[in-house]
Amino acid sequence: MIHPPPQTQRRDVKAFLDRLGWGGAEIATLAGDASNRRYDRLTHPETDARAVLMDAPPQKGEDVGPFLNVAAYLTALGLSAPRILGEDREQGYLLLEDLGDDLFARLLRLEPEAEETLYHAAADVLLTLGRNAPPAGLPPLDASGMARLAALAWTWYAPGITEDPGTGPDPEPMLAALTPILQDVMEDGSARVLAQRDFHAENLIWLPERDGAARVGLLDFQDAVAGHPAYDLVSLLEDARRDVRADTVTRVKDRFIHLSGSDAAAFELAYAALGAQRNLRILGVFARLSLHFAKPHYVDLIPRVWGHLHTDLAHPRLAGLRDLVLRDLPEPTPKRLQRLKDRCGTIPTL
Repeated sequence: MIHPPPQTQRRDVKAFLDRLGWGGAEIATLAGDASNRRYDRLTHPETDARAVLMDAPPQKGEDVGPFLNVAAYLTALGLSAPRILGEDREQGYLLLEDLGDDLFARLLRLEPEAEETLYHAAADVLLTLGRNAPPAGLPPLDASGMARLAALAWTWYAPGITEDPGTGPDPEPMLAALTPILQDVMEDGSARVLAQRDFHAENLIWLPERDGAARVGLLDFQDAVAGHPAYDLVSLLEDARRDVRADTVTRVKDRFIHLSGSDAAAFELAYAALGAQRNLRILGVFARLSLHFAKPHYVDLIPRVWGHLHTDLAHPRLAGLRDLVLRDLPEPTPKRLQRLKDRCGTIPTL
């Protein structure tokens, strides 16, 4: 993640930390994300207590308000969003509870046998959300908007990975195929829930000392929407960053369908359609992050996303969409992926 010079990004942070009693804290950078937000771990100079500083600069389009609103909602449900220790909305600073280092992704590299336990616990978070109405004011995840986001694969991935990086294929046939399927999914009778959108192993922290669904620490939920209950389950089980065992996927999904009282056939269609939409969007986003924002490491994740996409497209209702994908989107072969990397940061727009 590219950051502005330190003197710019830390313009008022000392006053913010001094006001909260964290002046002089030792600062260590944590991993950033694909946005303009930055995260630092603070260690208090006197007590050795730890906290996390979120720097979300408003001048770059960031707003801490949605994070605060969603965090309050999650906490009220007994879920483990970070406690807010201090805030400066105008400057874009939050001081957050440090939930620790046991990200699911990191823990599972050391203890792969814990996968099913952790993923069932994460699904319990989604079951909790499914039993409660989403907070007022969340933007809806609607069929036409989701289909337009899927078109990113046509406007960024397809032209970026081909020998001729000109105009991509026409996305209109895809929009005509996918939109009515998504409309059926969004009107299948399932209640809308808070969908965190980036609910995956890099954003979940294991907190075994807590109980029930609170054992899962939650991060990166500021872009939450009111969506279908299957959306975050797809995000969890079709992870762009790690492979989830097929037996874990089956058992977690089947248990979720049973405990949520969902109609199995309708849920399977929703899971496949939302998964296909999500993975098409991610193909486009990852290509754009490399081509436009000079972040080529996202290219390495594309083959896994491509695999998830074709798993979703195996659903009979998605046969027409599958034909369009095979016609319009080139397979991400090693040669084509290298071509995408070679063009890193060279395309200001498409």
